[in-house]
Amino acid sequence: MIKYKRVLLKLSGESLMGNQQYGIDPLRLADYAAQIKEAADLGVEIGIVIGGGNIFRGLSGASKGFDRVKGDQMGMLATVINSLALHSALTVAGVKSRVLTAIRMEPIGEFYSKDKAIETLEKGEVAIFSAGTGNPYFTTDTGSSLRGIEIEADAMLKGTRVDGIYTADPHKDPNAIKFDEITFDEIYTRGLKIMDLTATTMCKENNLPIVVFDMDTVGNLIRVLKGEPIGTVVHN
Repeated sequence: MIKYKRVLLKLSGESLMGNQQYGIDPLRLADYAAQIKEAADLGVEIGIVIGGGNIFRGLSGASKGFDRVKGDQMGMLATVINSLALHSALTVAGVKSRVLTAIRMEPIGEFYSKDKAIETLEKGEVAIFSAGTGNPYFTTDTGSSLRGIEIEADAMLKGTRVDGIYTADPHKDPNAIKFDEITFDEIYTRGLKIMDLTATTMCKENNLPIVVFDMDTVGNLIRVLKGEPIGTVVHN
């Protein structure tokens, strides 16, 4: 019934805004928590990484005069805020979860280690990985790839606001064609930017498939976990 037993779910910070221009939409947050609860109730082991673009993005900060390292550190803290919000929403939904941080900041979250992460998953709790990799110049996409590989996930599920990977931006090009599946090599050849190059290469080299799908449509997470042909699968 379930295709993927253990997954790394990557959520974008921008999606948490919902229809707002900034911050966290409580309705969108509750929708995500409900979908994650449904998956957890089926016995799926779930690790989650959330971006911070709804609050602060380090790269855009650098373009406005911020020191790049400081900007990236601010972005890491934005992911912690989002992780705490999701942790709270999951608690309200009746799902046990734990926030692990790549930078020491107890008691806000526990310091990340692979052993602690896997122990959390095996106990049936959702593990929320925050603060990226803990290093500047690495995106949360790269953090997702790293955590997905470390926890030995069956797949990385990249929840976005589009329903898969297209030949071009479907919002700008009405002739864009959607891929049901595509190889990592073809991603490189076509110059498609589903994630940054470092993140994509890590997944390719460690044989971690990626499923890009529309997380904002309620029910899609379960459909992906069951192996239904929605979104786009990226594989070797």
